[in-house]
Amino acid sequence: MRRLLSLLVGFAIGAAAGYVLMTLFSPVNGDELRSTMREHYAASLRAGRQAAAEKRAELEKELAELRTGNKEETT
Repeated sequence: MRRLLSLLVGFAIGAAAGYVLMTLFSPVNGDELRSTMREHYAASLRAGRQAAAEKRAELEKELAELRTGNKEETT
């Protein structure tokens, strides 16, 4: 448990340091950078949710087929 906590703390410190350095050395102003980061975050979140929904639908279909015994054998 202690190793996991150390890993998470290290990750958080690294992420914070990366954010600070990126903000300081970025060629665009702060408002523009934050706006761009927000857009990228939102797009990634949408893509992740869409992929999760597609996978869930696929797994639910497979589960329904297994429950009814209609699963076709693939060889």
